[in-house]
Amino acid sequence: MALTREAIIEAGLNILDTYGLGDLSMRRVADVLGVQAGALYYHVPNKQSLLAALSDEIVRSVLPPSPDAEVDLWLTEWASGLRDALMSRRDGAEVVASSLAVGLGTQQPARQAEERLSAASMPHPEAIAATLLHFVLGHAVEEQTRGQMAELGIVEGGAPEEGAQRFSLGVKIIVRGAQTLAKEGC
Repeated sequence: MALTREAIIEAGLNILDTYGLGDLSMRRVADVLGVQAGALYYHVPNKQSLLAALSDEIVRSVLPPSPDAEVDLWLTEWASGLRDALMSRRDGAEVVASSLAVGLGTQQPARQAEERLSAASMPHPEAIAATLLHFVLGHAVEEQTRGQMAELGIVEGGAPEEGAQRFSLGVKIIVRGAQTLAKEGC
């Protein structure tokens, strides 16, 4: 089998799911693929580029909201879809958050929300989209971290539905706040 960027990304995702971000290294990816670590650098220049590629794959898996939905329902579907994608991978939220924070990767998840908000003539589409994105990322990081700590017996684990309920309420608060801004003409 020829070594490809896609094979490297797939191996990286498998390591991420199995061992977590702390154990993801170029050497481990190379070992899984049966090559020397140096062979990876032709396809992925460094670990940060690998993390950006993993982030892109996670974000790319977000299911698009219904295009005909009202803006409040669209934003709720978008936020839920992004959360689902982040939660589908061990440490997925941390990988995506770190890549977005330093401007790596090609997928910009907030851009879709900005475009939908602009199309609905909502004020401050960039700020609303960024607020919702940061809430989704932060909530998912907290859920994943707490889940891992519960697995280790460090903290008590809450029921998954509790996290989902808090998430839904947080999204509703942000969306309603955005609608209030629009009504007030801010």
